[in-house]
Amino acid sequence: MSKPVLVVGAGPVGLTMAAELARYGIPVRVIDRLPTRTTQSRALAVWPRTLELLEAAGCADAFIAAGLRANAVSIHAGHRTLARIPFGTIVSSFNYLLMIPQSETERLLEDHLRTFGHLVERETELTDFVNGDNGVSCTLLHAGGRIETLDAAWFIGCDGAHSFVRRKLGLAFEGDTLSTGFVIADVHVAGLAIPPDEPAIFWHPDGAVMFFPISGGRYRIIADLGSVPLHMPDLGEMQRLVDLRGPGGLILSDPVWLSDFGVNERKVRDYRTGRVFLAGDAAHIHSPAGGQGMNMGMQDAFNLAWKLVLVEREEAGPSLLDSYSVERSAVARQILSDSSRMTRIVLLKHHLAQRVRNFLVKQAFRLPVMRRAAANRLSGILIDYPDSPLNVGSARGLRGPQPGQRLIARRSSGQGDLPHFILVARGSAEARAMIARHTSLLMHEICKPPDENGIWLVRPDGYVVAVAKRGNWTVINQTLNKIAAQHQRK
Repeated sequence: MSKPVLVVGAGPVGLTMAAELARYGIPVRVIDRLPTRTTQSRALAVWPRTLELLEAAGCADAFIAAGLRANAVSIHAGHRTLARIPFGTIVSSFNYLLMIPQSETERLLEDHLRTFGHLVERETELTDFVNGDNGVSCTLLHAGGRIETLDAAWFIGCDGAHSFVRRKLGLAFEGDTLSTGFVIADVHVAGLAIPPDEPAIFWHPDGAVMFFPISGGRYRIIADLGSVPLHMPDLGEMQRLVDLRGPGGLILSDPVWLSDFGVNERKVRDYRTGRVFLAGDAAHIHSPAGGQGMNMGMQDAFNLAWKLVLVEREEAGPSLLDSYSVERSAVARQILSDSSRMTRIVLLKHHLAQRVRNFLVKQAFRLPVMRRAAANRLSGILIDYPDSPLNVGSARGLRGPQPGQRLIARRSSGQGDLPHFILVARGSAEARAMIARHTSLLMHEICKPPDENGIWLVRPDGYVVAVAKRGNWTVINQTLNKIAAQHQRK
């Protein structure tokens, strides 16, 4: 392949996309119109499912070393604790929430990209593109006014909520804008009698105030404005909101970022038009409730990257890419629904409704099963692709995940030249013969199954693509044949 893949936007999503392509040797260019990466904390939460994917990419350790592990989240009303949801029950080796400023996330991803010999091309703006059958002709404006015409093999728009790529494609960004605005501050907080690694939400009849730890007594504070119009807050206003809605006795100081924001809940219907894809906020935006936004975007990139690599290396047919929009659009619908529901619960204004909410939350989260369910849902490990066009077979009668569900299998430490599917089955002559038959697609190591009576075929991003009863290798073989490029050419 001589044409590069062009990634527009060097935020967490674009950097993830570029690094995943680069680690498999795909020519890639990533551009951003800004001169430097962000210095603001912005998105803070990295959930376990994203950490699992970063581990597979080879850079999770750097994130963990730079971040703060949050072991629970709590909900309060004044001095009463309504609920405390511990993360230790999350069914992942990363059973915590990693709090890390977006500025650090971007630095770490840029460092990771650099290990593959690639740099972000800054002060470079996409001004036009033409989506063709065999590539995308892109016009780039460089610093100093130089204009470049680039013929890209594929093109991924990771250029945020105000995406030029999305607008140029003419894709509707369907959804709503909430009437309530929010203010945000990154400040030092003294006097908060809550563990320093624990996000805390305080509900008050006038609204909510939320504290998210960053490091060393510094917190992100978010509060809704109720009926007050959006405006830039100062430290005094944030202090008054905290005094009114928080537990009392808190002192805010040393602000490094003060801002306001509105909440949109929008998504495109299709993440792909020809050879152009959308990922992250360019494709979907929603309330920050649950801290899912950046995680969703990075998971978009992980989902698309392995498919694009296999297609570009001619190990898979082009139809493999059709699954990207189907899978990720369904996830976005679910996350938008969840975050919208959480936001509306927080923003309840009627006093009777607030009292009922507080009572129900306190009663529900007394139950361990409810605390576990909430933690696992927030963590991202329950995200699945039940309606993926790639899915084959069924795990009915077996102990183990269905097609489309996550299965973390032991992997070889080497990166390799290609993303590999993983065979999860009893070791046998038939299993070894299957690997020999599909040597470029399958990892050569066989992993132990959750049930010895079954066979699972796991995608490079850790989701089951096919399940069969022991001995039924035809299902596995047909699945791999369907994906393989040779099958597509017949």
